[in-house]
Amino acid sequence: MAVIFPHVLHSSAFPRPPPLPPSSSPLLSPSCIRASSASASSPMDPHSQGSKTKFIDFPYVSAPHKNLMVDLVSTLETRLGSQLLPCTLPPDVQYYQNESGTNHASLHIRSGLSSSPVDLVLGSWLHCELPTGGALNITSLSSYLNPTTDAPNFLLELIQSSPTSLVLILDLPPRKDLVLHPDYLQTFYQDTQLDTPRQKLEKLAEVKPYFSSSLYIRSVVSPTAILVRIEAGSGGEGKGLEDIIENDLSPIAKEVLGIWLDQCACGEREVGEDEREYLKRRDDLIKRKTIEIDLGSNFPRLFGADAADRVLGAIREVYKV
Repeated sequence: MAVIFPHVLHSSAFPRPPPLPPSSSPLLSPSCIRASSASASSPMDPHSQGSKTKFIDFPYVSAPHKNLMVDLVSTLETRLGSQLLPCTLPPDVQYYQNESGTNHASLHIRSGLSSSPVDLVLGSWLHCELPTGGALNITSLSSYLNPTTDAPNFLLELIQSSPTSLVLILDLPPRKDLVLHPDYLQTFYQDTQLDTPRQKLEKLAEVKPYFSSSLYIRSVVSPTAILVRIEAGSGGEGKGLEDIIENDLSPIAKEVLGIWLDQCACGEREVGEDEREYLKRRDDLIKRKTIEIDLGSNFPRLFGADAADRVLGAIREVYKV
């Protein structure tokens, strides 16, 4: 699945930043990183107060956008914090910027304890100034389960390219073929009424369907996935984007996360050894494809080869692929 911001960079709906010249210092270069905490614990960890300003502050988005992300991270921490290890990403992967100060990003990954069904929790934000004069801001929160359970994962991305335009991707991506396993479809998508939040959001006049240009992304989401573009009003016409985020989008995102926590992360659903081998192969394949197809094609273009190697290497180490 999408990890930080891969699939949206394939979309013609968003301006593509020009490739960085080889002589420029890439976004992720350690020589360009601001002073940050050297602690191994993550800003998603309540005990890591010093580095919280890098991830949990979400410094480039509006107050309702930030409040939503902070609430979601806090909810995950409350329910899963005791099952997660501290983040061990290097400081120049946890927070980075380019030499000119136009691009900034933060990435945090916490792996689950061996006794937990949680494989890892990933949070990130990206701020990239565009040649058009605007900026691209992406915030992301994902949770992956390990092969001791076959329950779906959790994915949320908010992709904002202008003060009035936002793409929302919110889903519990399945880890089984829903055609071959109709009971899985019934348990996680029908009985939980996961299609209701999507239907509720799509009733808004400002909301239109969003289709990723990546066929791979479109092939791995669930049938209840929320993939929408929000085109808010401006100049006093229609709902503003901040209003939509606070009053419409936020309750739905929290509802979907609550369903995932109750039914998936904490659902105590176990599988046999044979099925675990299948789930591991499938999970590893998706992680590998994410790196090779999505991140691998975009990181060098945006941040330079050296930075891409360093960040993708750190992700591969956490992913164990």
